[in-house]
Parts: sequence; C-alpha cells; structure tokens
Amino acid sequence: MVPPASADHDARALESLLAFWAEAGVEVCTLDEPVDRMIPVAPPPRPQALAPARPTSAPPEASPEIGEALDQAKAMAAAAGDLIALAEAIAAFEGCPLKFQGARQAVFSRGNPDGPVMVIGEGPGAEEDLQGAPFVGRAGKLLDQMLQAAGLHDRVFITNTVFWRPPGNRTPTLVEQAVCAPFLERAIALVQPKFLLLVGGASAKSILKKDEGILSLRGRWFEWRSQNGELVLPALPTLHPAFLLRQPAAKKKAWTDLLTLTERLDRHARPA
Repeated sequence: MVPPASADHDARALESLLAFWAEAGVEVCTLDEPVDRMIPVAPPPRPQALAPARPTSAPPEASPEIGEALDQAKAMAAAAGDLIALAEAIAAFEGCPLKFQGARQAVFSRGNPDGPVMVIGEGPGAEEDLQGAPFVGRAGKLLDQMLQAAGLHDRVFITNTVFWRPPGNRTPTLVEQAVCAPFLERAIALVQPKFLLLVGGASAKSILKKDEGILSLRGRWFEWRSQNGELVLPALPTLHPAFLLRQPAAKKKAWTDLLTLTERLDRHARPA
C-alpha cells in the first residue's frame, strides 16, 4: 500500500505533467480505441516504376483542336505580306487559348524592323498587356539599358514566343507556344535578321527544341532552322532580365552574352 504522502506527491506530479502538455497544445491523451503496437505491420508495397516523363521541349501531341488552330495560324501568317498585316493577323487569331484567359490585347513587337538582331522573349507581362508592346515593364527597362550599353539598342526587333499574357505571368505551355509559332516564324521571315537573341529558358527551349536549362544553354551558339528549312540563323540564348532583377549577380553572365553577340554582329558587318 502506497503511503498517503507518496500518493499526494504522485498526484501533484501527474497534474504538473498534464498541465505541461496542455500548455504545449496537446488536447487528447488517448485514442478512442486501443491499438495493439505488437501486431506486425506489413511493409508498404513497392512503388511501381513510372513511365519516363516527356521532355519539356518535345512538341505537344496533336489533337483535332490543336491541329485546326495550327492550320489556321499557318494560313493567316503566310497571307501576311508585311509586319502590319502580321500584327493584324495575330490580333484576329483565336486559336491560342491565352487570348481568352484575361488578356487585354495581343502584344506583338517593338523595335527596328530592319534591325539585324531579333530578340525573342517568353511572353507579355502585366505592363506589356496594358501597353500592347513587349518588354516595357521593369524587366524591359533593364533589357533596354543593357542593349544600349552594348551598342545594340537601335539594332534589335523585339517580340515573344506567345502574344497574349499568360494568367499570373506563368510560363506559356508548349501548346500555346506551338500555335503561335507560325506567326513568330513569319516575323523572322519578314524581318530577315542576321541573329536571334533568345531571352530566357522558355524562349530558348521552345525555339531550339532543347531540354537543357537556361544556365546551361546561355552563352552558346546554336542553329535555328525554319520549318521549311529555307531559313537558317545563328541563335544565342541568354538570361531573362526578370531573372536578373531577382539575381543581380547573374548580370555579368548576361552582359558577357551581349558582348559576344555584338562582337559577332560587328564582325559579320565588316566587309571581307
């Protein structure tokens, strides 16, 4: 038999312990039903092997809707005889889902249509959607400053892989880029640039059909070829200015890319 003094001490200790757990947020001390912890538990089943994921830059699987939109885009792009007509065709095109997801207007291009460099970004943001021109927000201002410093500001024509703002400024999907691609290719054919500057991972991977990240692609020269094989151009991926605003230390890499482009452009312009 436990002496009364010892029983009082145990009761006070128990009350103190319960008060501690209550202050710690514990509300329930027992389960509704007893659990036998001694029963062996079968190991969880082995996870089944997953099918390999499709590469991010692989062309989207064709569906009747996508195929129809692509056919319409190709026909409308081919019928555009100049950049004004192309801008009108893009504005009238209804095959890109982004047009009906909150975008105010189509955003096609700005810059020098006779420029030797075509800058291709990802897609319009909020400020671009408002003003109707690409790269006019904070990232665009940084891009302009860098192009100006590199001697390229009046030598570029600027556009994007898609022409309507993705909701929440998300990355455009492969389908959205694919249905806009005929208009982009027609723009390249009309401008006839000497070089392509691909700004950001979404642009570089879509246009070059590569799976590598932008930090691996940037600063390396690639060859872009049109669908019909008639146009072949050198293409240089670089970092997106929006990324540079978040990671200022990476500006040195983007600046090196611009100097590489300027040097090759000037060498190309010099008479043999």
